[in-house]
Amino acid sequence: QLQLVESGGGLVQPGGSLRLACAASGFTLDYYNIGWFRQAPGKEREGVSYITKVGRNTNYAEYADSVKGRFTISTDNSGNTVYLQMTSLKPDDTAGYYCAARPRTIVGTWKNQGLYDYWGQGTQVTVSS
Repeated sequence: QLQLVESGGGLVQPGGSLRLACAASGFTLDYYNIGWFRQAPGKEREGVSYITKVGRNTNYAEYADSVKGRFTISTDNSGNTVYLQMTSLKPDDTAGYYCAARPRTIVGTWKNQGLYDYWGQGTQVTVSS
């Protein structure tokens, strides 16, 4: 059974950093692409970042404009865990963060949440002084 589990959320001061992890079981990035999404209270869930394998040891990443230059998505060597390194955090980054997986064969914008088959339960990130 395919499963995603997020971890690494918490409370951090503005300007601080956190690293989220998305652990996949039952599959690897060889067959699925991973997206990170977030949902703040009273707001719609939005795409944050996305990663797809394009070569033996090469990944391609996408970022929302609001996090470019501050967030970095990556994978571990096994391809079973995807990380979201978040730096220079702002109060506006406060949200529940979710990772999701979609088959590599699916074509369409990475921000289209309907194209993802599997979702984790989420991890809360709170940026506050």
